[in-house]
Amino acid sequence: MRRLRPAVVAEPRPFQDLNITPLIDVMLVLLVMFILLIPVQFHEVPLDLPGKPGPAADRPIVRLSIGADDVVRWNGSAIGEDSLPGRFHGLVTDPAQPVLQIAADGAARYEIFDRTLAAAKKAGITRLGMVGNEQFVSAIAAR
Repeated sequence: MRRLRPAVVAEPRPFQDLNITPLIDVMLVLLVMFILLIPVQFHEVPLDLPGKPGPAADRPIVRLSIGADDVVRWNGSAIGEDSLPGRFHGLVTDPAQPVLQIAADGAARYEIFDRTLAAAKKAGITRLGMVGNEQFVSAIAAR
């Protein structure tokens, strides 16, 4: 009878090379999916502003200001943001056709300014002026 010799098993060695090609493939597919599936968000409110200044008319001016404390003021008196749509509707229906001037402090949150412009557009305000922008000239020129 023939005797079998036990097989000599070599001690297992760790892999020296790791194949990272599948990892790179998966990462590229995920990157393309995120680029295609995430919707592009625009942080702007489109407004139709006049191109050329017309002749100065004797229209009443309503001044809306947003302070550094994020308080909205209508002709100097503090109001809540929820009352803006009603006031804007009153401007649109006023036969004197007043001009709305918006002044925002540089430290005011942009979110409040954006919501104010959106409410003005929704109400149909067409006579709109931005005042007080001269405070930002030095910051723009520094860029």
